[in-house]
Amino acid sequence: MQFKTWLGAFLLALLPLLMLAGCGTPADAPGMRITPADVLQMRSWIPPGLKGQMVLAPVTGGEPTGRFWGSRISNSMLEQSIDESLRALGLLTNVPGGGRYTLTAKLIELDQPMVALTMKVSVTIEYSLIDRQVDDKVVYQHRLRTVHMVNFTESMLDINDRTRLASEGAVRRNVEAMVRELMEIGWN
Repeated sequence: MQFKTWLGAFLLALLPLLMLAGCGTPADAPGMRITPADVLQMRSWIPPGLKGQMVLAPVTGGEPTGRFWGSRISNSMLEQSIDESLRALGLLTNVPGGGRYTLTAKLIELDQPMVALTMKVSVTIEYSLIDRQVDDKVVYQHRLRTVHMVNFTESMLDINDRTRLASEGAVRRNVEAMVRELMEIGWN
């Protein structure tokens, strides 16, 4: 009888934790933008023909996080993270209606495991950079897939938090990879 009482008390105490584990945790823009250290390192390598010449089009492909469905990436958070990253690097124009290039971004795939101690998330985003001064010519188009892992020790109690951290890291790596590819193109 004493074992049943102990088990009942344990399950009753565990119930709030189980209820919290079912709540979705949306990805947040600050966790998805390029880190200040990387911005500082990359900023000096931005080609002069690209500085202040970009406009970011509305981002597509994302979806809001549901109450009971893990961690998702919304269009607004993805757009905000890309905007803040490009702005920090000096790529976005400050002139309304200005800028030579329009960048489009579409979230194609967000691959998250349902249950894992070490959370490994991959994200695929398709980018296009369009030259508005040359008949809307596509000067860059690429689908980038990046992966980020979060260990169990980074968030032991909440699998949704681990999923969010891994998703944010995968997007951060993706945006950084896109900018690095853009830096390798010859710009006038």
